[in-house]
Amino acid sequence: MSAEPPPPAPTAKFDSKAFVDSLPARPGVYRMLDGQGEIIYVGKARSLRSRVASYFQPSNVHPKVQALIAKTVTMEVTIANSDTEALLLEYNLIKKHRPRFNVVLRDDKSFPYLHLETEHEFPRLNFYRGSRKEPGRYFGPYPSAGAVRETLHQLQKLFRLRNCDDTYFANRSRPCLQYQIQRCTAPCVGLVAKEQYARDVGAAIKVLEGRNDEVSEDLGRRMESAAERLQFEEAAQIRDQLAKLKAIQAQQIVTAGMDHDADVIAVAAANGEYCVALMFVRSGRSLGSTTFFPKAPFAELPEVLSAFVAQYYLERESPPQIIVEHRFEEIPVLEATLAERSSHKVRISSSVRGIRARWLEMMRSNALQALKMRGLARAGIEFSLEEMREAFDLDEAPNRIECFDISHTGGTDTVASCVVFGAEGPLKNDYRRFNISGIQPGDDYAAMNQALTRRYRRVRDGEITSPQVLLIDGGKGQLAVAAQALEQLGVAGITLIGVAKGADRRVGQEQLFLLGRETPIILPPDSQALHLIQRVRDEAHRFAISGHRRKRAKRHNQSILETIPGLGPVKRRELLKQFGGLQGILRAGITDFAQIRGVGRDLAEVIYEHLHPGH
Repeated sequence: MSAEPPPPAPTAKFDSKAFVDSLPARPGVYRMLDGQGEIIYVGKARSLRSRVASYFQPSNVHPKVQALIAKTVTMEVTIANSDTEALLLEYNLIKKHRPRFNVVLRDDKSFPYLHLETEHEFPRLNFYRGSRKEPGRYFGPYPSAGAVRETLHQLQKLFRLRNCDDTYFANRSRPCLQYQIQRCTAPCVGLVAKEQYARDVGAAIKVLEGRNDEVSEDLGRRMESAAERLQFEEAAQIRDQLAKLKAIQAQQIVTAGMDHDADVIAVAAANGEYCVALMFVRSGRSLGSTTFFPKAPFAELPEVLSAFVAQYYLERESPPQIIVEHRFEEIPVLEATLAERSSHKVRISSSVRGIRARWLEMMRSNALQALKMRGLARAGIEFSLEEMREAFDLDEAPNRIECFDISHTGGTDTVASCVVFGAEGPLKNDYRRFNISGIQPGDDYAAMNQALTRRYRRVRDGEITSPQVLLIDGGKGQLAVAAQALEQLGVAGITLIGVAKGADRRVGQEQLFLLGRETPIILPPDSQALHLIQRVRDEAHRFAISGHRRKRAKRHNQSILETIPGLGPVKRRELLKQFGGLQGILRAGITDFAQIRGVGRDLAEVIYEHLHPGH
């Protein structure tokens, strides 16, 4: 690729005619920049000259075009060697700069899978999220962790496959609770033959591949065979297994006539917002659906679909078929690009019939319903924010609220949390935790000062957005500490509110303190502003406690091992790695420790004695 021609100087008046005349009729990417040099739009074209010229035609009165031209001070282009190269460059630029006039997929979702670890002689079926580079088979993606766990729960009831990690499996001496509740056949202690376990694994794979009928027929034959051999207890167990399988089949949506994988995508728009609904179909089974809410100012529905397909599937492997409700111009180049990246043919279909058309209609209904629910939720929060403006006499309703909380146990492992809420609810990407150090144990004031100083130094330096309202979990003392921290940093324009519990610490009796006001504000229990403050405060409390518990658990794991003489940091890390954590180490015996590289029999006995004194 090569960049040409050079962009005109931002200070000079943009001569669109001269710029268009200088462009070649070749594929490439163009960028529109405003007066501050910020990229406000990125587009691609088969012919740069024709596409860019279309923006400056007097007959082009599309609102988006008019808004772009009004803000564009200069343009830049990059010539590409092919349409595919232009597509990938456009995708990378949008991902990097997130221009305000592009369709931008804001939800960066990572979907979970079921993972079968086929390397082990007794394969494990478990929940998995992340890069699919580990050996084994993957089934999915599923739209949520709940959908994966529900499928895993059903398969465990049906085929009793293990879900414990290999370290736990290798160190068992008797069956665990999963065996007792009939969720596992206890291969760890030899209570099931390898051949039988392999047969159960094969049956589970067939169910995940949508081949339930084959499994039902096999179970039926085995049940009849057991009855003929007068093995009535075995026949009864298979009968119950067959009944469970039929119950699972009754809950599944099966796509008749589809023997491959597909994704079904529909889009809806309402009140300037867009929703994309996506359904996963794998091996003829619907695994469920999920929704996205891309930023798409002035966009038409085909444009939203096109941008979604590019941004979503260029991040992950594509199924063989993608079913969309609108045809768009980029389908051929997307099909070729996605096929090359996925190593199999990819077809993007828009004109479909039968079950595919019904599924598109279902996804369109899902998208409309999701937009409706989102609008109701936003209206509720906006009403709460407006009530907050009135309650605290603010100039305008806040669109960004931050709240801090401190968590520790007896002054140890202190963690401060910062949660952020906006007009759409919690902004979890902006949440932060702060590990507090260098203070007197239990000094919550010093902990709060340290966390606020670290956070709002970045606000002062323009690195992060400043909130309109800062909630502090506590009364006048905590509020004074927060005010002092902001004053020392020179940060102004933030309304500070202390949230203290009432006299008997009951929810709904919170006292709200403002700087310079002696008496607290007590909102009525049915106040929507109070409910929002409670929600933000509780979220900060939850986020702080979870961080504190994680920090405490990590220290606890290390501190016990650090008391063992002769066990240095390298051997401690090796033990934690080999046994999967402290619980695995506590279950291990002297022989198990002795097998770890560098430990030996003598140190193994010392480790065991320190972990199990008196044994």
